[in-house]
Amino acid sequence: MTANVGSVDRAIRIIAGLALIAFGLLDQSPWRYVGVAGVVLILTGLVSFCPAYTLLGIRTCRRPAASP
Repeated sequence: MTANVGSVDRAIRIIAGLALIAFGLLDQSPWRYVGVAGVVLILTGLVSFCPAYTLLGIRTCRRPAASP
């Protein structure tokens, strides 16, 4: 797994994931299951890899420097 999620993207994913989980825990409507999406966002933020980005050819992190 090559990292394809940059540091700003990681921070946004983790914050949004925490917000979705909090919403899911506090809401009693059918929308409470949106908290599951929060777990996915947190996991992809922590491991710096997003399978959807791979499928779409997106990369938000810097490319590693070429080794001599």
